[in-house]
Amino acid sequence: MTENELSNIIIGKAIEVHKALGPGLLESAYQECLNYELLNSGLVIEKEKALPVIYKEVKLNYGYRIDLLVNKKVVIELKTVDAFTDVHEAQIITYLKLGGYKLGLLINFNVKLLKDGIKRYVNRL
Repeated sequence: MTENELSNIIIGKAIEVHKALGPGLLESAYQECLNYELLNSGLVIEKEKALPVIYKEVKLNYGYRIDLLVNKKVVIELKTVDAFTDVHEAQIITYLKLGGYKLGLLINFNVKLLKDGIKRYVNRL
């Protein structure tokens, strides 16, 4: 399955979760529910995937954690904020670069319509 096909499934399931729960919950609640929906769709999900940072000879094993990694291809970073900031965007771009992943979705569940809380990032590798 391509990154684009996965992205369509992920966004559909995120919208389903958002319609059921609405805005206002903690990020962890949305993460568990989206994880549940994606697993039930037959996708392989890694939750809180450790992403090491390597600098010269120094390896930091748990430098970062990806909220959800789908089929070892698509990074999902979840937020429940008033608006995305440059830090949120830098975070997902960093995850894509460090992990060598091509596609990332930044999803903010703290919005009235989820389509307004989704940003897609492509790593040109």
